[in-house]
Amino acid sequence: QVQVVESGGGSVQAGGSLRLSCTISGLSFDDSAMGWFRQAPGKEREGVICINWSGGSIVYADSVKGRFTISRDNAKKTLYLQMDSLKPEDTAMYYCAARIGDYCSRAYEDFNYWGQGTQVTVSS
Repeated sequence: QVQVVESGGGSVQAGGSLRLSCTISGLSFDDSAMGWFRQAPGKEREGVICINWSGGSIVYADSVKGRFTISRDNAKKTLYLQMDSLKPEDTAMYYCAARIGDYCSRAYEDFNYWGQGTQVTVSS
């Protein structure tokens, strides 16, 4: 059984930073691209950023380029999202996702396993 568990969300003022973590179990981490998605109230789930197994392929949403950094520790089966220079519009539930296959994507339908989400709130 695959389990995806996020942690690290919280509340921060604009300009601040947060670091999200995501641990995976029950899945071959080496064969999986990993991504972060977010969903704000009343909006569709948005693919924020994705990383393949080696870290050689990273796909960003334009809205987070230069502010968000994704990384992964394959030995620990853990994914990270470092979020800097946070803006109120970054406020959302953030989801970690894994896909079968090592190809990066920001499309919701390409991912097979999802966490329950962790809330990020950025106040102005």
